[in-house]
Amino acid sequence: MAPETRVTKTYIKLLKSFPPRPITSEEEFLATQEVIDSLIDKGELTPDEQDYLNVLGTLVYEYEQKHHSIPDIHGVELLQALIAEFCLRQKDSIPIFKTESIVSEVLSGQRKLTVNHIGKLAEFFHISPSAFFDSR
Repeated sequence: MAPETRVTKTYIKLLKSFPPRPITSEEEFLATQEVIDSLIDKGELTPDEQDYLNVLGTLVYEYEQKHHSIPDIHGVELLQALIAEFCLRQKDSIPIFKTESIVSEVLSGQRKLTVNHIGKLAEFFHISPSAFFDSR
């Protein structure tokens, strides 16, 4: 006997609005990413929306594993990539680093990231602090 599955009208509506399928092209990838972004931008998600987001996220993950090579970066290089990805300016990092000159020194390699910086960066970008450390 199969375990009981909870399927609500809301979840069915989400499935009908954008039926999840394995992603086979860049266009499908971008369309799926757009739906994911709209859910994330919504803020607080219902359990149905969270389940749907997880399904779409899995499909995106599988596509990226096959088609998008993600470089292994860490530390300042990761910080620079995140700043570029989120279209931030140096002064947007002042709450983390205290002054724009410290931000500048870190990004230019004149100053190392501290444990405190890494903790605040991880919280700001919603990633694990371990992402800033070299895993090699």
